[in-house]
Amino acid sequence: MAQIVLNDVRKMYGNVEAIKGVSLQIADGELVVLVGPSGCGKSTLLRMIAGLESISGGEISIGNRVVNDLEPSERDIAMVFQNYALYPHMTVRQNLAYGLKNRNTPKDEIDRRIEQAAKALEIEQFLERKPRQLSGGQRQRVAMGRAIVREPAAYLFDEPLSNLDAKLRVQMRVEIKRLQRSLATTSVYVTHDQMEAMTLADRLVVLNAGRIEQVGTPIELYERPATTFVATFIGSPSMNLLAIPTSSGNWSMTQTAAVPAAAATLGIRPEDLHLIADAPQAEAFTASVKVAAVELVGAESYVHGILADGSAIVFRVAGRSRIEMDDVVQIGAKAADLHFFNASGARID
Repeated sequence: MAQIVLNDVRKMYGNVEAIKGVSLQIADGELVVLVGPSGCGKSTLLRMIAGLESISGGEISIGNRVVNDLEPSERDIAMVFQNYALYPHMTVRQNLAYGLKNRNTPKDEIDRRIEQAAKALEIEQFLERKPRQLSGGQRQRVAMGRAIVREPAAYLFDEPLSNLDAKLRVQMRVEIKRLQRSLATTSVYVTHDQMEAMTLADRLVVLNAGRIEQVGTPIELYERPATTFVATFIGSPSMNLLAIPTSSGNWSMTQTAAVPAAAATLGIRPEDLHLIADAPQAEAFTASVKVAAVELVGAESYVHGILADGSAIVFRVAGRSRIEMDDVVQIGAKAADLHFFNASGARID
C-alpha cells in the first residue's frame, strides 16, 4: 500500500495543455474518484499515474518513489480497464495467473492468490471457463481479479463499469466498494458517471478543462459546491441556477434570505424546493412556475417548469404527482437551502 502524490502535474499535446498544474495527495488506503465531463482530463491523469502517458511537467510519486521516469511495470500498480482486456484463448485461471508467471512467482503462491481472489469475487466456479463463456459482469470480475492477485501498492480503475447495463453497474459498484474496503489498498477511479462517483468515493476530485474544481467528500461537494460548475455537475437533476437580480414577478426572496452583496447567481437543488400549498412555512424563496413536463421516476416525480422570464426550473415532489402540464403552481424554499455564487461562479458563504 502507498500514498499517491501529484505535484503541479502538467500534460502538453503540442501547444495544447490538457492537464494544467494538478496537485493532489491521495492517502494510503483511500479510494479517490476522478470525475468530470468528457475531455476534462481525468483519463489522461490516470494514465499519467500508470505510466501509460508521459508527463510534461511536475512530479508523481507512489509511496516514497518518484515515478516520472519509471515504466508502468516498475510502478507497482494494477489497472482495471473498461474493455476487460482478457486473453480470449486462456481460461479464467490462466488469465489470473499470467502476470504472476511473468514475474516468476512460485506456483504455490500463484495458486494461493488465485483462490483468494476468486473467493472474494465469487468466481470460483468460472476458473476453468474462457472469457467468451462469461457474462459482462463476470468478465469484469475476472479483470478485477487479475488486478487483485498482483497485490499492488495501488489500483487504478479506468471507467470499468461503462460497458455494463444499469443493473449490473449497481451490483458492481457495491462489489468494488466492498473489496476496496476489505483490501484497504490505495485506489484511483475514473468515471464520468456522477452517481457512480458519489457512491464509491472516499473523496471526489471534480475536474474541468484540465484543472481541479473541487476536492472533498461526496457530501461536502453536494452540500457546499465551490463553484457553479460543481453545483451543476454533482447531483441529478442538477442544481437550479437563477440570475440575480431578477425582473419583477419572476421570483422573489424575503429578507430572511440575506442575499450577499456580491451574489450574481442563486442556486437551489430540486429536492429543496416544495409546493407551498403542501408545506406552507417561512419561505425565503418563492416563485410562480408554469409546468412544462412531469417525470415519474418511481417513488418521486420531477417537475420541469418555466418561470416568468423564461428561465427553466426543476423541483421534486413525492410519489405520483397530481400536477399536470400547463398547471401554474407556487413553489418555495427555506433560507438554509439557498446557495449563492459571485459573477465568476465561485461560492459565497
